[in-house]
Amino acid sequence: MNAHLARTITGEALGRLADPRLPRQEAFVGGRWIEGAARQRFSVTAPADGRHLADVASLGADDTTRAVDAAHAAFPAWAGLLPQERSAILMRWHAAIVAAREDLALLMTLEQGKPLAEARGEIDYAASFVAFYAEEAKRVSIEGVASHLPGADMRLTRRPVGVAGLVTPWNFPSAMLTRKAAAALAAGCTTVAHPSAHTPLSALALAELASRAGFAPGVFNVVTGDASTIVGRLCEDPRVRALSFTGSTEVGRLIAAQCAPTVKRLVMELGGHAPLLVFADADPLKAVEIAIAAKFATSGQDCLAANRIFVERPACDVFAAAFTERAKALTVAPGLCEGAEIGPLMHERAIAKCEAHVADALAKGARLLCGGGRHPAGPLFFLPTVLADVPPDAAIMREETFGPVAALAPFDTEAEVVARANDTEYGLVAYLVTRDGARASRVSAALDYGMIAVNRVKITGAPIPFGGTKQSGLGREGSRHGLEAFTDIHYVCLDRG
Repeated sequence: MNAHLARTITGEALGRLADPRLPRQEAFVGGRWIEGAARQRFSVTAPADGRHLADVASLGADDTTRAVDAAHAAFPAWAGLLPQERSAILMRWHAAIVAAREDLALLMTLEQGKPLAEARGEIDYAASFVAFYAEEAKRVSIEGVASHLPGADMRLTRRPVGVAGLVTPWNFPSAMLTRKAAAALAAGCTTVAHPSAHTPLSALALAELASRAGFAPGVFNVVTGDASTIVGRLCEDPRVRALSFTGSTEVGRLIAAQCAPTVKRLVMELGGHAPLLVFADADPLKAVEIAIAAKFATSGQDCLAANRIFVERPACDVFAAAFTERAKALTVAPGLCEGAEIGPLMHERAIAKCEAHVADALAKGARLLCGGGRHPAGPLFFLPTVLADVPPDAAIMREETFGPVAALAPFDTEAEVVARANDTEYGLVAYLVTRDGARASRVSAALDYGMIAVNRVKITGAPIPFGGTKQSGLGREGSRHGLEAFTDIHYVCLDRG
């Protein structure tokens, strides 16, 4: 075993890795693997069984500054490359990710808990952003402006803003990193990424592959450790010109306040609390399958998860019965088990929130159709749960649950359900199921959300602008808009004389 694995992943799962050099414990700064000045470490455990996985370097504020130093020093050369040269390096990173798909998925399942099939899908998703932005790097072009001044030519170019800080969550530890990093790197920015302390191994494996792909030292850095220390230093450093964050709205507000003194470019993907509207004219089987997928993917730990399911009253009983049967049939098991559909939640706080939301809803008159408590598979497993007739004042109708608990509520009119769906500070995604084309168009226009899914669940991907309205975030990720977020417009007015 290599020296850097001396204190890292052990057990039978490690033997399944095709590339034993992929898991890392050190942070990646300036092209080197480092332990940090204090040489402190934090433990990473598997949520499926509490097994110890790794002891990862815990860097401090001064180490974070050194990472920014490295990114700042590397910026002129990286920004000065031809777009085709940056594109080629990104494509090598993409090829390395694709080749390591099985190992990356295995590491993700170990540290995050999601079923292995879902982890494979996330690696494919993560790789797609790198390939997309490798192409977009070559399309950041000069714009012409029709001059309003006599004897003048006008030109607009997009320039990279500089160093970009990237703060990623534990629920999608690979895809959220590549979605941010590939866009920033394609634009010509250098990056300092901070992954969640729950899931650092996925980010560090991507850093290992980035190193092999040929990124120059300092272009792509990964700083592991305490979030408040590291993110606080990224927020206050004036050389960090953009900060992209995915996480809760509460933390997003704090980061926005911390970034205000240096007036950074902010890209934020925050809370969801998505509504799903099922009209009585919908195909009942299709509606149930859409609702199951929208609620229980990633064990409900997804900002896109349908947290509030509104069903038109004539369809309520049939929908509730069929939905409950499908929920009860979901396979709850550790992510490495064949056929697992619902894995463990990330930590005890997530279990406690599910329990609190269920108890609160029942105390306020909701009916428990299935589930409602912990699953015997382990302390972090929760039964797929369905609550019916959930009143508007229940906590689950106001807060994201981030777990496998579905709240069903009846509605009578289109205007009523649109008002209830919009009655939230969040506005990330909404789902709509109907066979009435006019209603689909009308309700989609009325829903105050950044993304609307009509008669389907899967709507995301590299080419689309991902983001929400209200307090679900700022800016967009993915698409050309995700790249432009890391650029400034540079205007030159040239006199012809």
